[in-house]
Amino acid sequence: MRFENRHPAPAPRHTEVVDVHLILRRGADVLLARRANTGYADGLLHGPSGHVEDGEDVRAAMIREAYEEVGVTIGPDELAVALVMQHRGPGGQARTGWFFEAWYDPADPPANREPHKCSGLAWHSLDALPDDMVAYCRAGLEAYRKGERFVLHWHEDGDPIAYEESVRDRKVPLRESGTRGPVHHRPENRDGREV
Repeated sequence: MRFENRHPAPAPRHTEVVDVHLILRRGADVLLARRANTGYADGLLHGPSGHVEDGEDVRAAMIREAYEEVGVTIGPDELAVALVMQHRGPGGQARTGWFFEAWYDPADPPANREPHKCSGLAWHSLDALPDDMVAYCRAGLEAYRKGERFVLHWHEDGDPIAYEESVRDRKVPLRESGTRGPVHHRPENRDGREV
């Protein structure tokens, strides 16, 4: 007698890389790094960022990456979650990115600690971001500036990695719990902090 399996094999579980992104603020400016020699988006600007390591929480990963990449020491209480974004690069796999806000400390200025992967650091106005940025990073910073806190940014396979004004904006803000209607924006005071 032969028995047939009436239950199909379960689909593989979805897994994603989790990455962290630093929004280091100096008044109305944000620190950006120019990628180099990485094999992905070289020559483009991006905020200091990296991957969460196995067994590490996102806050610890951000503290570690901030020190490794730009040499700033940030305490756990100095970080604020700014934005969570699920994103996918053209032809790539889905990732979940945690964007953290921290404020510049003149006693602990940033420095390029990874010159083999970064050709330079510079401050840029959050209200006038440069065009030569990685598209999802720029989308994340624009969402942060608008007060959006949960966002999807899903590239189509033919989209460029770099931000291009002519390419349809792939950013989709998600509505937060307790709100109705369209995504709301939080008012900010002059230095960019929520009121």
